[in-house]
Amino acid sequence: MKEIITGSEALMRSLVCEGVKTIFGYPGGSIMPVFDALYDYTRGEGKKFDHILVRHEQGAAHAAQGYARVSGEVGVCIVTSGPGATNTLTGVADAMLDSTPIVVICGQVGTGALGTDAFQEVDLVGVAQPISKWSYQIRRPEDIAWAVSRAFYIARSGRPGPVVLDFPKNAQTHTCEWNPVKVTSVRSYVPYPTPSEESIAEAARLINEAQRPLALVGQGVELGNAHNELIEFVEKADIPVGRTLLGLSAFSSRHPLNKGMLGMHGQYAVNMKTQEADVIIAIGMRFSDRVTGLPSTYAKQAKIIHLDIDHAEIDKCIKTHVAVIGDCKMTLPAITRQLKKNNHREWIKSFDHYFQMEKEQVIEPAIHPTEGPLLMGEVVNVVAEATKGEAVLVTDVGQNQMFASRYFHYNKKRSIVTSGGLGTMGFGLPAAVGATFGAPERTICLFCGDGGFQMCIQELGTIMEQQAPVKIVLLNNNYLGNVRQWQDMFWNHRQSFTKMLNPQYQLIAEGYHIPYDVVTDRQDLAAKVAKMLKTEGPYLLECAIKEEDDVMPMTPPGKSVDEMQLTINE
Repeated sequence: MKEIITGSEALMRSLVCEGVKTIFGYPGGSIMPVFDALYDYTRGEGKKFDHILVRHEQGAAHAAQGYARVSGEVGVCIVTSGPGATNTLTGVADAMLDSTPIVVICGQVGTGALGTDAFQEVDLVGVAQPISKWSYQIRRPEDIAWAVSRAFYIARSGRPGPVVLDFPKNAQTHTCEWNPVKVTSVRSYVPYPTPSEESIAEAARLINEAQRPLALVGQGVELGNAHNELIEFVEKADIPVGRTLLGLSAFSSRHPLNKGMLGMHGQYAVNMKTQEADVIIAIGMRFSDRVTGLPSTYAKQAKIIHLDIDHAEIDKCIKTHVAVIGDCKMTLPAITRQLKKNNHREWIKSFDHYFQMEKEQVIEPAIHPTEGPLLMGEVVNVVAEATKGEAVLVTDVGQNQMFASRYFHYNKKRSIVTSGGLGTMGFGLPAAVGATFGAPERTICLFCGDGGFQMCIQELGTIMEQQAPVKIVLLNNNYLGNVRQWQDMFWNHRQSFTKMLNPQYQLIAEGYHIPYDVVTDRQDLAAKVAKMLKTEGPYLLECAIKEEDDVMPMTPPGKSVDEMQLTINE
C-alpha cells in the first residue's frame, strides 16, 4: 500500500533524494506549509538539512550561488510568493549569466486564486522564464517528485544554471501517494553534445602548426572539473594561458604558463599579446565584451578555436574558425592526444616586456606604496600573502572586485566567487555566507566597497546568527569608486552623486556582535590582517582607502584590447 503524504512532505523527501544538505530561505504566508514540514527535517534525529535564515530573499539567492560556486553542488533557496519571489530574481539573473546551478523554490497563491491579483500574487513563471534555465509551476502534489528531480537535473547538467519552481499553496497542503522519481533525461535537451571528430582533428592541426598560440580559459573548466585536463593540454603544446574573471582559479597563479587575467582591467601582457597570437584557443568562456573590447578589432590576425558545451555561444560575439562543441573534460583530452609535444619559448618570453612595463608602472606602486593613504592593491596583496593562495576570494562589485581579482592568489580550484556577467552590487556579503557552508574547511575572504557592502548589509544578521566565519575586508574610500573613476576619465571629472556619506561601521559591527578593527596606517596593516585571520568566526576589518584610488590598467569602453592604458592620464 502506498504512503499518502502532503505536497510539502513530498518536497522535503524529494530534496533529500537530490542530496541537498543546506537550504537558504525566508518564510512567509504562501510557503508556510513547506516551512512547517521543514521543521522536522532540521531538528533532532530526523535532521536532514541545515536551514540558514537569511535577512532578505535576495540574500538567499546569492547565498545559494556562493554555496554552489565553491562546492560544485546545486544551491537551494526557499522563499514565499510575491515580493519574496521577486526579491530573488536578481540572484536568478546573476546565476543565469554566470552559469551557476541553483534551484529557487517559491510559494504561490492557491491555483483557484491565480489570475485574480490575489495578495502577494505574481506571475513568477512568466517573469522568471527569460532569466532562468527552466521555470515551472507545480500545480498538483502528484507532480512534485518529478518536478524537483527535473529541476535539479536541468540546473546541474550541461551548462549549469538557475531553475525556478513556483509552488501554489494548495499543492503544498493537498495529499498524494509518495512515488520517488529520478529524472535522467529531458526530450530535446542534450546537455552533453557528442564532439565532432573532424573539429577535434582540425583544432589539433591548427594548434600543432601555430607559432604564437594563446589559450583563454574561462569558468567552463571549473564547471567541467577539467583542471587536470587543461594542464596536460597546455603543457604538452607549451601554450601561455590567460584567464577570465570567473576562470581565475581554473588554472593556478603559480603555473609558469599563467599570464594573468584577461579583460578591461586584466594584465597588460595577455591583452596586448591577444592581438599578436596566430591561434587563440578559447576554453569554456563566452567572449564577453569586457574581454574582447571592440569586437570588430579583436584578434583579427588569429584563427579562433572555441571549445564550449553550449552551441549558442559559438559565433555569438567573435567569429570562430573551429568550434569544438562538448564538455571540455572530454574535448580537451581528445585534442591533447593529437597534439605534438611543442616548444614556444620565444613566444612565451615575449610576454615579459609587457609584464615588466605593468609591474613598474602599475603593480609595484599599487601593492608596495611607500607614502600616502592606504591603497586597495596593497590591502589585497597583504591578505593574499597571508593566506598563501589557499583561501576562497569572494568579492562584491566595483573597484574592490577588480583590485581583489588582480592581486589575489589562486592555487586551488573553485577559489573565486564574484558576480561577473550581471555585476550585482550587494552580491558579496550573502555569497560569502553561502561559501562558508559550501566549503567549511576553507578560509573565506570577502572584499567589498562601502557602496556594495551597504546594499545587503542586513546579512550581517545572518553572519551573527550562524557565526559564519567570513573575513570581511571593507575597502572604504567614501565613494562609489568605479563610477567615480569613469566620471573622472570620461565625464570631465563631473562626480555626480558618487560621494558617499557613510555610517560608523564600528558601531554597526558592535550591534551585530562581530569583531571589528580599522586600519588607517599601513604600518599596522599586516598585523591587523593576521589578527583577523587568526580570530575564530566572522570579522570585519575596515580599511581607510585613498579616496580617489584608480584601478589600472584599463581598456576604455569602445576601444581595442591593445589600446589598453597603463596609467589614467594616457
